[in-house]
Amino acid sequence: MKERPILRNKLFLYFTEFFAGMSVMAVELGASRLLAPYFSSSQIVWTIVIGTIMIAMALGNLYGGKSADKDPNPDKLYARVLIAAAWIALIPVLGKYIILGVSAVMIFTVNSNFLIWAAFAACMIIFVFPLFLLGTVTPSLAKYTVDKLEDSGRVVGTLGAANTIGSIIGTFMPTFVTIPTVGTSVTFLIFAGILIFLALVYFISCRAGRVRCIVAVLLFVAASILGSSDSFAFWEKGLVYEGESIYNYLQVKEDDRKVVLSTNVLFGVQSVLVKGDGLTGMYYDYAMAAPLMAGRKEGEEFNILVLGMGTGTYATQCRKYFGDIRIEGVEIDGAITKLARRYFELPEDVPVTTYDGRAYLNAVDEKYNVIMVDAYQDITIPFQMSSFEFFTLVRMHLKEDGVMVVNMNMRGGGEGNINQYLADTIAQVFSCVYTADVPGTTNRELFASNCPDILEKFDSSRKELDDNALTQLFGRVSEKLVPYKAGNYIMTDDKAPVELLGIKVIDEIIREEVEYYRDIYEREGIKGLLGSF
Repeated sequence: MKERPILRNKLFLYFTEFFAGMSVMAVELGASRLLAPYFSSSQIVWTIVIGTIMIAMALGNLYGGKSADKDPNPDKLYARVLIAAAWIALIPVLGKYIILGVSAVMIFTVNSNFLIWAAFAACMIIFVFPLFLLGTVTPSLAKYTVDKLEDSGRVVGTLGAANTIGSIIGTFMPTFVTIPTVGTSVTFLIFAGILIFLALVYFISCRAGRVRCIVAVLLFVAASILGSSDSFAFWEKGLVYEGESIYNYLQVKEDDRKVVLSTNVLFGVQSVLVKGDGLTGMYYDYAMAAPLMAGRKEGEEFNILVLGMGTGTYATQCRKYFGDIRIEGVEIDGAITKLARRYFELPEDVPVTTYDGRAYLNAVDEKYNVIMVDAYQDITIPFQMSSFEFFTLVRMHLKEDGVMVVNMNMRGGGEGNINQYLADTIAQVFSCVYTADVPGTTNRELFASNCPDILEKFDSSRKELDDNALTQLFGRVSEKLVPYKAGNYIMTDDKAPVELLGIKVIDEIIREEVEYYRDIYEREGIKGLLGSF
């Protein structure tokens, strides 16, 4: 082993272990945020991130141990740290393009489980190599730190503690400090910079590795200039707002007709505000049938609870057309509520509680005429808000003739699809269940109640409306409404495979969308495909 005076300073070695552990966890959390706008933040994506990183760390541990025994040169260890740091710094520059490139290839070559394979391939390409290099740190440092065999247990234990403490800080800091404050891209740069600084201290003290240090610093500077943007949808121009919260990537777009919120650049719109007077043309319009089903009458007290408030589209529309009702919302992401007030004209007198929807129901005693469940965001369906126990809790918070309306946003998927599971589960709790597919979308609205005459109330209420647009809308809803025939696909708190069920529908939607382009690719190759856009 080369004699390096800095290695006599055990504190420096412990710092190396500490910051390596911190950086691994920070990159893991950054990985989930980098992938989420494209693949969602579901449990499946988290599983892929954790799995690939554990693969990288295991291989790094093996290689690091063998390398330390075969050639215990500390220069090589800190060179690996330097390379890992430079790679991590470049992730904000290249990661988004790699993800879209992988997705473009996978979408034409994979027939099922697209999200799983695309996310796994992107993770392997972007994150495995730098974390493999960081995985070599612990066994290498054990080699340099242990002086006497009788001290080996204490020294290795101290190294492990340093790594664990660093990992703990690396877990909390990105989530609660850096990502909400400066974004995912700058978070990668911060932790890359820490690793580069650590390696520079080593090489400067040894007066070695000048060229590799200069190259790493130049790459870091270039990455800081080119990759500090927080734009995930880099092809979008003129966005009103783009940023990140603890829970979501947030993007607001505006044109002459509407303002739109997206939390996922590949999976469409989450909330919309239609400017001026008019309906949204989306599922919110169909969902407004729920107050009529609950027997809303002018001048009578009537209250609505929205679980998954978003930017308040449903509340705004209900307030616009049914002005004399009380509406409150629950939204887990407080940043979305701020956007709702700023860009989506959510009235200040509509209270929004920043909380999980189910936890909120557990905390309050009030009963409502209508409860709107709109917490299902593409593939990211919270299992705790899709179970028999959850819908039982909703029923307990409805008045005797109250109505629950649920937006189910992924139709299709064949027998045993996610919507069938949801509807069968709801039918175990409510005696009257009706569904209506929203034309031109993948949305299906489900209306549930224990009041047997909700259709009669709906028909009588809509005939009393003065608004011609609403009258026509609810006429279409009435034509679409069908009673639901319950099956035996039940979800419980113990078993609710919402992610796997969602993937089936995503696969079907993708197959339908790309079939045209797949045919062109098979007939004319990549040249014909590019010419079709």
